Parts: sequence; C-alpha cells; structure tokens
Amino acid sequence: MIIYAWNCTRVDAYPIENENTDVVYNVHYQITGADISNSAYQAYTVGIQLLDTSVITEFIPFEDLTNEIVTNWVKTAMGAEAVEALELSISNMIEEQINPTSLSLIIGQPIPN
Repeated sequence: MIIYAWNCTRVDAYPIENENTDVVYNVHYQITGADISNSAYQAYTVGIQLLDTSVITEFIPFEDLTNEIVTNWVKTAMGAEAVEALELSISNMIEEQINPTSLSLIIGQPIPN
C-alpha cells in the first residue's frame, strides 16, 4: 500500500486583491508516495496549480493558512480525476522500482541484485 503526502506550502500571492492582502493564486506542490511495507521505495512529482481567486467566498488570511487548507484548494482546483492520475503515476513509479521492466547495465560489470 502506498501513502501520499502533499506539500503545498510554497505559493505565489497577489499583494492586494479585492481589499485582501497576500491572496494566494498559484501553488507549487510536491506529492510524495511511499510504500508502507518498505519505505525504501518512494517516488514524487512536482507541479504548479493555478487557483481561481475570483471564486473566493470566505477569505482566509495568509498567516492562518495551513498545508492542509491549501492542499484541499489544490485538489479541488485539479479535480478528482487529475488527483487520481497523479497518485497513480507515483504508484506506477514505485511499482517500477519494485519490479523493474528495464535495467541499465554496464558491459564487463557485475549485474546488480
């Protein structure tokens, strides 16, 4: 089983927008997956997600933001299918580490175990 950790703490913000300050509009995320049966197998992906600030219904001041809040914003903006696709991609990278379909070998060198 793979667990996923989302890091959505690096953001870009408008200094002022609609009388609010430090309005987050872009999130730089990193999603890390780890196999809980063997933590030696890990993979991650990074990306950015633009947020639609025109749909803010309840402004949260920057100093009150948490990784969990911003991660929820990112997942909502992406949609469930995109979130699932990213996590599946990480899962596939881990599976490739566990059961490789290709090896890089050097002629004249021992084959790694």
